[in-house]
Amino acid sequence: MKPVIGVTCSVNHKSLYLADDYVLAIRYAGGVPVLLPVGGEEDIPLLLSKVDGILLSGGGDIDPFWFGEEPVPGLGEIEPGRDAFEIKLCRQVLIKDMPLLAICRGMQVLTVAAGGDMFQDIYSQMDAKLLQHRQQAARTHLSHTVKLSPGSLLEKLAGCHFIKVNSFHHQAVRTVPKPFEVCGRASDGIIEAVENCAARFAIGVQWHPEALIGKNDLVSKNIFSAFIRACRGN
Repeated sequence: MKPVIGVTCSVNHKSLYLADDYVLAIRYAGGVPVLLPVGGEEDIPLLLSKVDGILLSGGGDIDPFWFGEEPVPGLGEIEPGRDAFEIKLCRQVLIKDMPLLAICRGMQVLTVAAGGDMFQDIYSQMDAKLLQHRQQAARTHLSHTVKLSPGSLLEKLAGCHFIKVNSFHHQAVRTVPKPFEVCGRASDGIIEAVENCAARFAIGVQWHPEALIGKNDLVSKNIFSAFIRACRGN
């Protein structure tokens, strides 16, 4: 039986949308994607009873209200309804220890839902000399390197210490709460991956592996395959 994967969506002018790359990546790995509409937080327990795992997708910025801050000038467009739904969804997923893959914005949602916080805009809030994290290239282009932590699950899936990733963000995780650990950083220190090795499967990545599946990127394929295996229970 193929596992059913609930995938979060963006909202724009009363329309839900999701890049097809997520659907194709889940199908490639052997899962069946089901799109989760924003809203209806009271129905989250019912939704979770119908799926085997959750993928938190990328998208717009997160309202700093959720980590106790006022908005800074560099904050981009937010989707308040999406924030509320996904953070509450993620908290219940973590309590139930369901397999979870969090991508780009999804990793930030995961961190905030677990009690961490983030930079609203790295370029105005950090003093370090930063890389270009919002690349001006195709989504399949590998933009910068990420160093993976020795012994981490992500390093085992990658089979090496350094990987190259694509990059489309200006917000970033700042504080990672336990039991999550940082397992990947860019050369400028930006947190690029987190995981909880005690969970069935709980990984967040700041890049977009779903966009690299079609390019035959082995690390991306391994991430999705491991996620779907966890959703099957093996």
